[in-house]
Amino acid sequence: MAEDESSHTPFGSASAETQAFNKELLRRLTLLPDQWSYPPSVVRERRAQGLGPFPLAPRSADARELTVAGPHGDVRLRILAPRTRPSTGAYLHLHGGGWTLGAADEQDPRLAELAEATGLTAISCDYRLAPEHPYPQGPDDCEAAAAWLLSEGEKLFGGNRFAIGGESAGANLAASVLLRLRGRTDLPSRFGAAVFTCGCFDLRLTPSARNWGSDKLVLNTRDLKMFVRHYLSHGHDAADPDISPLLADLRGLVPAHFVVGSADPLLDDTLFMQARWVAAGNAAEIAVHPGGCHVFQHFDLEIARASNRAIDAFLNRSLAAA
Repeated sequence: MAEDESSHTPFGSASAETQAFNKELLRRLTLLPDQWSYPPSVVRERRAQGLGPFPLAPRSADARELTVAGPHGDVRLRILAPRTRPSTGAYLHLHGGGWTLGAADEQDPRLAELAEATGLTAISCDYRLAPEHPYPQGPDDCEAAAAWLLSEGEKLFGGNRFAIGGESAGANLAASVLLRLRGRTDLPSRFGAAVFTCGCFDLRLTPSARNWGSDKLVLNTRDLKMFVRHYLSHGHDAADPDISPLLADLRGLVPAHFVVGSADPLLDDTLFMQARWVAAGNAAEIAVHPGGCHVFQHFDLEIARASNRAIDAFLNRSLAAA
């Protein structure tokens, strides 16, 4: 990607703030050591210390944790309830990180903000990570957390307004969970909305992902290929719809909010998935933020604040009748 390519796109012009941010982020990340020269466990430790591409978010003293049973052992959940209003349901959050990095406690401020804005208790799932725990362990953990929430959540979290969502790999996992749960008849409740932020929906790589190149604007083509290699290290087929939900039968799913930046290698994933979601008969809205880098919502930018407000508004609208 050329240095100024994100400033003018078919989706409009990036703001001066966004352009300046992208230029500095690209400069800074280009100077960092190659993350693939270290084991993922070391990269996780560095990110937890604030040494990765994202600012280190403070951990909330109000968060509590519990575990639920999963097919590979206990699954840890981090829970942030609204502080100024009653809880009327829950939002199951699946963090990003290429199925390899990330943790449930790395986005407390945003999840606390969402809880206050929507009345939904935010529940972030610490699913198992590759390469130590490759596919299908991560989605199995997420499915177990989702099934537990739909079974127990109404009495624990004040209502049956349930939503699911995630960023990047977390959006992929959220879509896979919805597809897995669609045919289950043993659950008393259902999710009423989904949020897909900068998602990766085709692990074969869409054109924008494949053609992005080496520029390190949070994520580049090599990163995507390495994440997929770790996640599918047991030889599973990237064309399996449980792995690449863009290829699934998407009928009978929930209203969804799709959001991505125009300077994201995964731009096509969002454009294609939203189109297929609607073509399958589901309700969906889409927001493409000019110049937004991958998961730009993690940064102190006006487009991030606007995107997060839109997500909260979507959840309130979609779950109003729940």
